[in-house]
Amino acid sequence: MFSIKSILLVLAGAAATVALPFDVATRDPGTLVERDETLTTSGTGTYGGYYYSLYIQNNCCTTFKLGTGTYDVSWASGAEDVVAGIGWQTGSTSRVLTYTAKYGATGDTLIALYGWSTNPLVEYYVIDYVGTYNPCSGGTQLGQVTSDGGTYNICETTRTNAPSIQGTATFHQYISVRTSNRLGGTITFANHVKAWASHGLNLGAMNYQILATEGYESNGETVVTITSHN
Repeated sequence: MFSIKSILLVLAGAAATVALPFDVATRDPGTLVERDETLTTSGTGTYGGYYYSLYIQNNCCTTFKLGTGTYDVSWASGAEDVVAGIGWQTGSTSRVLTYTAKYGATGDTLIALYGWSTNPLVEYYVIDYVGTYNPCSGGTQLGQVTSDGGTYNICETTRTNAPSIQGTATFHQYISVRTSNRLGGTITFANHVKAWASHGLNLGAMNYQILATEGYESNGETVVTITSHN
């Protein structure tokens, strides 16, 4: 629920582009799953068999529409930072999920498997799509891991006296960033957990875990659907 960009404001480096981003102004609404519940302010809960989380820094200009196994989030730059997604209130290190996504956003954005652990307190990201800033550019580079048909760069950073799921705290971030953007596929989380551990980055007890969209000082819309999971 906290922006990588706000942590690493000095990061730079354009990300790889993805073919066929969808145009939110001209898309065919008939191709989207009907949404049944809409949120416009920060909150968490359960819907359609999934846990959901929505964080809006300024509670501005954001719409988060929920369906069964799917969400549609749109936001404007006035929100400053938005993190939205669906998943599980208690994550799993053995999670395997397959998803599809449509993307129509600009600026500092990402799509990732995102979550927290406790004891130790860790915030983690497995990023499949990254916009104008690559968060691994400013972290400690630890190598790569090959998983699910792609290569991910691994990095680690530390936040000091920062907001967390346990209040203000000092904690580590473990981050995997795919070297070529994609909008959909399978994420085998255990591959990243094993790769992180090989560099001494060990997770603790799993807290919530979501397939998330984040946008920082940006605007746009994503539609994300979890098609299968263990």
